[in-house]
Amino acid sequence: MTTLTEAGPQTASDTKAHRHADNMAVASFVLGLLGTLVLNLVLGPCALVLAGLALSRGTTRRGRALLGLTLGFADLILLATLATNDGTVSWHIGS
Repeated sequence: MTTLTEAGPQTASDTKAHRHADNMAVASFVLGLLGTLVLNLVLGPCALVLAGLALSRGTTRRGRALLGLTLGFADLILLATLATNDGTVSWHIGS
């Protein structure tokens, strides 16, 4: 037997807060993805912060926020790898 709970009407501020959280989740994913190519030092931490905020505010796009969080960490790991191996913080192709 299933029970139904009364959800009650959502207020405009609840809807707006979830929309902002969803937008933060998408932004963290995009910034994390871009950070793997350019500006690791800037875009990686931005992706981490936006993903954390989106998750704490209860986004409905939880998977996208988790991907942004993972990509933000990957950006920082990539930056550390580039800095230790090549002595630089940027990509370069060739020798």
